[in-house]
Amino acid sequence: MKHTANYIVGDIQGCHDELLLLLDKVNFNPTTDKLWIAGDLVARGPKSLDTLRFAYQHRESVQIVLGNHDLHLLAVSLGVKKVKDKDRTAPIFDAPDRDELLQWLRCQPLLAEHPEFVMSHAGIPPCWDLDTARSQARHVESILQSDRFAWLMENMYQNQPDQWQADLDGLDRIIYTINGLTRMRFVTSDGRLDMDCKLPPQELAESSLMPWFDWPKRKPIKKGVIFGHWAALQGYQNDGVYGLDTGCVWGGELTLLHWETQKTYTQSALN
Repeated sequence: MKHTANYIVGDIQGCHDELLLLLDKVNFNPTTDKLWIAGDLVARGPKSLDTLRFAYQHRESVQIVLGNHDLHLLAVSLGVKKVKDKDRTAPIFDAPDRDELLQWLRCQPLLAEHPEFVMSHAGIPPCWDLDTARSQARHVESILQSDRFAWLMENMYQNQPDQWQADLDGLDRIIYTINGLTRMRFVTSDGRLDMDCKLPPQELAESSLMPWFDWPKRKPIKKGVIFGHWAALQGYQNDGVYGLDTGCVWGGELTLLHWETQKTYTQSALN
């Protein structure tokens, strides 16, 4: 089905009411339009369960990618991790449709594509071309949906390896892929992922770090690249790269991009 309009929204993080107001602004029609969500449906906002239910109920017209908070939710569901102090996801685990929602979430991709753009939660590691990003994402997704799911959840919380090598294998390849697609912000001058710094780029004192999209040797991606994850950017658009997380859950805004017109719409946080 060819959709009349493609709308792309940054991190919702349980800001369900703001999402509905934003969709009203553009007269979103789930029978003809498609909504793309750049990961982190859940976590710190007040209505993570409602957000998850909305995406699931409209799954024929909604395309999500998994963010780091979505993966953490799956880890919590297995008892591998506990709900973080600031997360407001506990109602999900008491919901009667909990299993249905979490099974659906587990089957969602790390990387999603439109003929004109590609979307992942944190972006695409700058040393990867699109074929590499696709193949590595598919590899991790297959494990998420397999009987190795619990093993993956138990072992994914690592920061190494931080540099891509074509001969990485096993868990090393998986960890790099998850970190690159769901946690990445800065890289070093030699392309290593930095998992610690969350500052806005203009506040960076460490001169050896740079945003992943500014790495001088970044492989060309012949599509728009859409990501969320990095609220400190307060939105970003340059050279075919679009950062859509504008920190609604932190009191900022929820931002939506209408792909066909390249127009952005915002909804201020309600709380």
